[in-house]
Amino acid sequence: MNEPTVAPRAPKRKPAAERYLELWLFRSRWLMAPFYVGLVFALAALFFVFVQAAIKDLSHLGSMSPEEAILMALTLIDLSLAGNLLLIVIFSGYENFVSKIDTGDDEDRPGWMGTVDFSGLKLKLVASIVAISAIALLKAFMELAEGKDISDRHLAWLVGIHLVFVISGVLLALMDWLASKTDKH
Repeated sequence: MNEPTVAPRAPKRKPAAERYLELWLFRSRWLMAPFYVGLVFALAALFFVFVQAAIKDLSHLGSMSPEEAILMALTLIDLSLAGNLLLIVIFSGYENFVSKIDTGDDEDRPGWMGTVDFSGLKLKLVASIVAISAIALLKAFMELAEGKDISDRHLAWLVGIHLVFVISGVLLALMDWLASKTDKH
């Protein structure tokens, strides 16, 4: 028995005003591009501060105590982590919200570029912030051990802020894990 064939319906065309609104909304993502350019300037400023700190600390390398050398290293690590954080936000934010970065076949392209979604970006940001906070706390403890005068209130704030970052990171990771276990609607 032959059933009659039904021609597929053509999709209903949206009104022109709706199409233009959606096109305008879609193109408005480019308003974010200056933010990422601004972050590149912040990265350059961070580089300048890194070079200044390295020159200042390395100029008296011969007279440094082991504790001072560790503090110098922690300061430089702290600045490099902040730079990494900026790069993650610049690359991932631009690729997730503005446009794909076309690097051609560049072998130096970081492996995570183009694969970090908004959820992964949040976790990377929180992990970087926790690491930066931990280094600031470690530096304060080392300065305290060297006999520098650090108030209990200042130390308590550093510990409290670090704990807030750690707890926030754990909760964000837990929320992402729970979201991955639920059915997508």
